[in-house]
Amino acid sequence: MIQANDPARPPIQVACIQFEPKFGDVEGNVARSSELIRAAAQAGAKLIVLPELANTGYVFESSDEASALAEAVPGGRTATAWSALAVELGVHIVAGIAERSGGRLFNAALVTGPDGFIGVYRKAHLWNRENLFFVKGDVGFPVFDTGLGKIGVAICYDGWFPETFRQLALAGAEIVCVPTNWVPMPGQPEGEAAMANTLHRAAAHSNGVFIACADRVGVERGQPFEGQSLIIGTKGWTLSGPASRDRPEILTATVDLDEAGRKDLSDFNSVLSDRRTDVYG
Repeated sequence: MIQANDPARPPIQVACIQFEPKFGDVEGNVARSSELIRAAAQAGAKLIVLPELANTGYVFESSDEASALAEAVPGGRTATAWSALAVELGVHIVAGIAERSGGRLFNAALVTGPDGFIGVYRKAHLWNRENLFFVKGDVGFPVFDTGLGKIGVAICYDGWFPETFRQLALAGAEIVCVPTNWVPMPGQPEGEAAMANTLHRAAAHSNGVFIACADRVGVERGQPFEGQSLIIGTKGWTLSGPASRDRPEILTATVDLDEAGRKDLSDFNSVLSDRRTDVYG
């Protein structure tokens, strides 16, 4: 496996797929997302990110409804389909999924690649009514060491916590993939860009990591979503996007993950090594 900071490691193309899952239509959502994954792979993408809960939709009305749509990871039909596609196409996929494990439900993200299933991340910070259906994640913030590089994962509201990205960066993550379903924030002025764009650009800048955010679009059971997916470089500048608020899109950007390994801002400054752990831990 290629190791971090190996100068022979080539840049890779990352894709964020912004689309509109249909609530409860797991078969249709998997089919549509698979078409879009194929399109991204055909265009050269090696790391492909899908939205949060991309297989089920987001606005659950009851625990029974959530339970009926959740499935095992990696053994369920969605995980099996996405993993088989990753193997077929020779790509890595990070995709939001409703996971059932041991009688508990998690808002999760599947990580899979050319050799099959790699792992799962479970959302640490639950937003609003998610607390009625899901259990808070119990796996911490794992970093997956892959053939492309070191991949971290966060889901939607995780991005409101600086600790999420700091933990991942300190653990060696080079790129953080963010399946998300951003919604308008309280008090958001008409036409204002998603607050998430500001938060994730700041996180990339403050931690020296790439961040790839794949949001959804549409209105589901009265809940509008923000769209505006984007891919951000290690200095916080946008490499691709933001996408539109309301149209399916595939964003792509070419990234050199070795840039994340340096994390330098000037000849004298590195955002992680400059931390005053003697002052604030």
